Amino acid sequence: MTAFRIGEAAELLGVSADTVRRLVDSGRLRAHRDEHDHRMVAGADLAAYARSQADDPDGRADRSSARNRMRGIVTAIVKDTVMAQVDIQAGPFRVVSLMSREAVEELGLDVGSVAVAVIKSTTVVVERD
Repeated sequence: MTAFRIGEAAELLGVSADTVRRLVDSGRLRAHRDEHDHRMVAGADLAAYARSQADDPDGRADRSSARNRMRGIVTAIVKDTVMAQVDIQAGPFRVVSLMSREAVEELGLDVGSVAVAVIKSTTVVVERD
């Protein structure tokens, strides 16, 4: 069984170690002590907690087949005469989208705008650390 130390669990959840300790202390996340008396979180318990925290960032998940929706802030836009590159920082994740310049203008996207990256892909590469 895979188990994670508090710091590792925090990194995977994108929160601080103190937040994970508070989750454990409040009973919202289960943990056990290892042979060195360190608190450990079982991988299955961490996955269950992460699933319970999934949200619908823009309230549109029930109207789209795309399930990967990440709300973030536009950090960069590079435009040429026809195309544009839009960078969105969604938590710790950088999402880069290539779209038409016209689409950027119609959406009113500017650096500092809030946007939702909607990702629909039949190819997702999964790697292990």
